Amino acid sequence: MKLGCQRRLAVHAAGIQGCLPARRLIFAPTLWLSPRLPPAIMFLPLLMLLPSVLANYTDLTFELPDKEIQCFHEEMQKDDKFTFAFQVISGGHYDVDCFIEDPTRRQIYRKHKIQHDSISEKAEISGIYSFCFGNQFSTFTHKKVYFHLELGDVPPLFPNTETKDVALTQLESSCVSIYYALNIVIKLQTQQRVQASIDRLHAEDISTHVIYWASGETLILFLVTVGQVIILKRFFTDKRANASVATT
Repeated sequence: MKLGCQRRLAVHAAGIQGCLPARRLIFAPTLWLSPRLPPAIMFLPLLMLLPSVLANYTDLTFELPDKEIQCFHEEMQKDDKFTFAFQVISGGHYDVDCFIEDPTRRQIYRKHKIQHDSISEKAEISGIYSFCFGNQFSTFTHKKVYFHLELGDVPPLFPNTETKDVALTQLESSCVSIYYALNIVIKLQTQQRVQASIDRLHAEDISTHVIYWASGETLILFLVTVGQVIILKRFFTDKRANASVATT
């Protein structure tokens, strides 16, 4: 397997240009292929790899500094369908600016101070499309953003059956059902991981605030206690001083 960049997705951030891997690797457990196993179970490890191999999508989580714009570029052909979704995971009020530009620099999508959104469009012209996120309105807060870019529809498991009137066998029908179910599972797991990351970062933020608040309360309680002791000590000192003056 050739490692490295497999898609023309360029990242322009802080003067750095590179490309990102297009597919995630999913490792399937090894099954003992016994003749007694049903055919659908025998092909299950292969089917678990198919969505990641055939799907043409990118998942990326990145940090967006304050007062900056980061853009990601993808080359598309005319009439290519794409689905773009993003969500702010942490930082400030969980909002960013987002806009999409076509090869002519025309904005086909723009939202201001938004937490999450999803859009499905078709490329009107061929060229490089830009997917940009902005955090110019923030003075010191960094944002962590997750986005998902998917090109085209889910490819069929058996392409020959799309053009020919061929009836699927029971094994093929089972494989197709498992194939589309695994695609749905992948999307649900991705959403769950994003939500879990948001909840974890939110819990860590609350824990930090609780620690600071508890430390402040402890310090204030200590100062109040010391102050009360000093004040009470002065009361008894003044009485003793007055009693000694009266006796003399």
